[in-house]
Amino acid sequence: MGALSDALGVPAGAVENEPARHNIAPGQEIVVFDGGLSRMRWGIVPVGRVNARGRPVMEQIINARSESVFDKSAFDGVGRAVIPVNGWYEWTGEKRRKTAWRIAPKGGGFLYFAAITDVWTAPGGLLVPQVAAVTCAPNADVAPIHHRMGVLLERDDLPVWMGDDLEAAKALMLPWPEGRLVIGEAGDVDWDAP
Repeated sequence: MGALSDALGVPAGAVENEPARHNIAPGQEIVVFDGGLSRMRWGIVPVGRVNARGRPVMEQIINARSESVFDKSAFDGVGRAVIPVNGWYEWTGEKRRKTAWRIAPKGGGFLYFAAITDVWTAPGGLLVPQVAAVTCAPNADVAPIHHRMGVLLERDDLPVWMGDDLEAAKALMLPWPEGRLVIGEAGDVDWDAP
């Protein structure tokens, strides 16, 4: 976590001993930057949230579409944060014959996914901080392997995304510029290569 805390200019704090992980599934805790580094559950349990028809939102929200995240009543009152990663996986192909693709920043370092946050009050009153990534149309690099990609933010745009100016945050909802990612089959990409 030292490299991440250095990149963000914040102490590692509660995530100082977080082990490196290369495959994270929804429902697991992940490291999130919301002004500091903390752990949140990946996936928002939308208890008490309703859709435009006034019906309860029943499914766990793992990703929120950038085209509607600011308009859907199910997202009223959510916070904004960033999920820092040094890469991610996408899969293509048929069941049981899928190819795993690794996507990482060209030149190494971190990528910052725009995210929304919420707190779920679980049975017994336990408060569970939760996060969901915000997605957009893919850029030309990612399009051959997936129809969506996470909204990636420049390091200097993190305060804008997490700030109070909603219009400025909305303006960041764009595909990542082409040519800035390394994409290859999972066994062929060195996560730590510069």
